[in-house]
This record gives sequence, structure tokens and C-alpha cells, in this order.
Amino acid sequence: MTDHEYMQQALSLARIAQGFTSPNPCVGAVVVKNGKVVGKGFHQAAGLPHAEVEALDHAGSKAVDATLYVTLEPCNHFGKTPPCTHKIIKSKIKKVVVGCLDPNPDVCGSGITYLKENGVKVVSGILEKESKLLIEAFLWYTQHNKKPFVILKCASTLDGRIATSTGDSKWITNEKSRNHVHEIRNEVDAILVGSGTLHADNPSLTSRIKGVKTKDPIRIVLDTHLSIKEDANLVIQDSNAKTIIVTGPDVSKEKKARFEKKGVQILEIALKDHRLDLNELMIKLGQMSILSLLVEGGSRVAGSALKAGIVNKVLLFFAPKLLGGSDGTPIFKGKGPLLIKDAFRLKQVSLTQFDDDILVKGYLK
Repeated sequence: MTDHEYMQQALSLARIAQGFTSPNPCVGAVVVKNGKVVGKGFHQAAGLPHAEVEALDHAGSKAVDATLYVTLEPCNHFGKTPPCTHKIIKSKIKKVVVGCLDPNPDVCGSGITYLKENGVKVVSGILEKESKLLIEAFLWYTQHNKKPFVILKCASTLDGRIATSTGDSKWITNEKSRNHVHEIRNEVDAILVGSGTLHADNPSLTSRIKGVKTKDPIRIVLDTHLSIKEDANLVIQDSNAKTIIVTGPDVSKEKKARFEKKGVQILEIALKDHRLDLNELMIKLGQMSILSLLVEGGSRVAGSALKAGIVNKVLLFFAPKLLGGSDGTPIFKGKGPLLIKDAFRLKQVSLTQFDDDILVKGYLK
């Protein structure tokens, strides 16, 4: 097998814990000796052993003079766990193959340097693109002042409507598309909706995948005037994740206290042009160690997120349906640019089909 094939195995291991390791990145590792995999491991959760340690412990004495494949540069500092570089050297690994460098300033390049200084051969950049894609939220958060990586998701008819004139939207997309959205929810730290979606759908915003152990994302609601009902699903449901209601500065102290008594966190944000300042919100969410955020709408929130410049990645699900009128709810509300040259342009665009639905995925930055 080639370096690429062994690194692919390490990537597959890392994906097992995707969504469960935040604020750490998900990482996988395999130990190979004489053409055979003798150790496997992945980082399961923050505070638990790193992937390299798991793989080396699995390999035991077989790690001597073996090659370690790891999707992310081994750490070289003391955090919640000791440096992985020390473990690698102590295990007498001969060679380390790395997917991508760690952007963390406490690590970046120092892990590789330390290994080389201690006689370990190091090769880096094997399946680098795939390794970076796996931890894109961690990379963004680390390199951009600890702001969340924001994914904007919308489900629409082919003529660009997310609901009829009566507000009916169940269901525009098919079951396979909706299941994929639950997979995304399981991977992100938090999910955000506006009060319009809240009042129209009374959503649970949980992650439900048949036959799979999932975790719910933190639920965040933009509700400037704290209009949410006290018996809304987000407030009363049993979940392993908390609910945060983002409000403006002038809301009822008594109502805030009642929500807080129910375990709901109230986060006060300044207003900008009479709307909640989403850029200030990103700073505060980042301070709460929220690395990834899924924005699910509705149309006013989607439009505001684009205009605020907070969106990194766009997921547009299109169903082969037409409302055939102009009275439905558009994907985005609010004023758009006056000229086509000023339109938001996606890069790295890809298409995925879920039966007869099509997912258009692309990046804004």
C-alpha cells in the first residue's frame, strides 16, 4: 500500500469522531510496520488521548522502527494531555507521515521540527487537502481570531422559494436530503435560526440519525424582543445541548429571569440598523468555544448573514418542484446588490444528488 492509502485509513478513523471532539480537531492515526497496520487510533473527545497516543498504545512494542501516519501534525506542548511528540519518540517510531500542519500557534511546525531534531524522519503534505477539509472549522477558528466557521443551509424549490404564501414548507426536500442535514447537525457545534422560523415551525433543532449515536448542537435563536413562548420545544425538550436566546438590550428582565430559571442562556447583543449585530454575535460565540455554526434560516436571517459577511460555506438544497408564482417566501429577504458584478460568488462549487434533490455546495471565503 502507498502513503496515500495509509493516510486515507487515518482520515477514515478521524471521521468516526467528527462532531464529538470540539474544541479540538478530529484526528486519526495508523501505525504501519513491514507493510502491515499494527496500530490504529483516533481522538475521541477533548481531554481524552490524542490519535497518536491511541494508535501507539494499540501497537505496543510493534511501534519500534515503524511508520506513524497521522492526519494532523503531532502536538509539541502540554495541554490537557502531554505532548504527542514525546510519546512518538519514546515509542521509537522511525518515520512520521503527516497530513497537514497544525495552525495552532502553540504547534505549527514545532511538532515536526522537534521530531526531526530527535532523529525521526518526517514527511508532510500527504492528502493535505483532504486533511484540511476534515478540520476546516478548526482551521478557520484558529486563524481568524477565534470566530466560528459559518455554514448557511437553505432548502428551496427550483424557482427559489423556501415556503408557500401561507408559510407551508413541509417538506420541500426529500427524506435523503433531510437525513443529510441531520448528519451535518451532528457534526457542528451550534445551529442558529431566527424567531420567524421559531414561531412558524416550533422546531426542536436536534440531530436524529437512525441507528447512530448522535449529539445535539447548541441551539441558538435570534429573538430581538424575546418573543419566544415559554413552552417552545427548544425550551422544554430533553436534550444534551443547551439553548441560547440572543436578544437586544431592551427586553423584559422578568421574562429573561424565567427563561434562565428553565436553564436557557440569554445572550444580549447590540443592535445595528435595528437588527442584532451578527458580527458581535460571532465574537461572543467564539469566546464560548463554538467553532462551527450552522445557520438554518429563515430567509431574513439567511439574507442578514450574507450581508454581514459572516458566511464561509453555503449549502443549497434544490428540490425538483415549482411553486410557479411570486407570492412564496424567497430564499433571501432584504435588499440585494444593484449590480450583478456585486453578487455573492461561490468558489469550489460541487454538486451532490440525493435521489431527485440536488445539493449545491460552495465557499464564500
